[in-house]
Amino acid sequence: MTLASRVIPCLDVAAGRVVKGVNFANLRDMGDPVELAALYFAQGADELTFLDVTATVDDRATTYDVVRRTAEEVFIPLTVGGGVRSADDVARLLAVGADKVGVNSAAIARPDLVDEIADRFGAQVLVLSLDVKRAPGTHSGFVVTTHGGRTATELDALDWAREAIDRGAGELLVNSIDADGTKDGFDLELVSLMREVSSVPVIASGGAGAVGDFAPAIHAGADAVLAASVFHSGELTIGDVKSALAADGVEVRR
Repeated sequence: MTLASRVIPCLDVAAGRVVKGVNFANLRDMGDPVELAALYFAQGADELTFLDVTATVDDRATTYDVVRRTAEEVFIPLTVGGGVRSADDVARLLAVGADKVGVNSAAIARPDLVDEIADRFGAQVLVLSLDVKRAPGTHSGFVVTTHGGRTATELDALDWAREAIDRGAGELLVNSIDADGTKDGFDLELVSLMREVSSVPVIASGGAGAVGDFAPAIHAGADAVLAASVFHSGELTIGDVKSALAADGVEVRR
């Protein structure tokens, strides 16, 4: 695991604009992705995550031009996800500037995709993105969803995480749909459970609303914390979050 905990802004993009909603619904415009990426790079973000949130729903590829322009403005690791269905899609994203690629719906539909990407590019390139929803009565109490959180599955979130890691996933991006956009804090139970089953880094996502929300996610087992709306709205800066983490005894990159 990494020694320093990472702070990662997330750019949820639809039709070339950054958007944000609550529980993956009622998306609203938050700005230009390239401008926001440059701002977060200047603020000291450790990485950026770029998710084309309607690519799978619209059955199209990720917007490569936006990825290219973003990569030209920032010089920190860039993870791109949304609409990735093949190893060739990964190759195209790496060619336009992505450092890592996130897969979700297509990997659930065809798990061999995880093996194919890991075998061709290495585990360090492959981020398994899990959009997780609480489901009482299931094995772990959590299931994964597809198509930007719109379609529930019966696939247990922890079982799928274990399988994907065995197949070659190098990192887990764990997003709580129940907490997404609520600003009520990360789902610490979910983070803790994922830490127990994961031998690779875990990124906690969904629910950040205040500087005090981030350290508990790290203490629950996350290697990195990801947030969107609190950064896009200007409520918090990357520096605010890193200062709060450091004050709580969490090592961060300055």
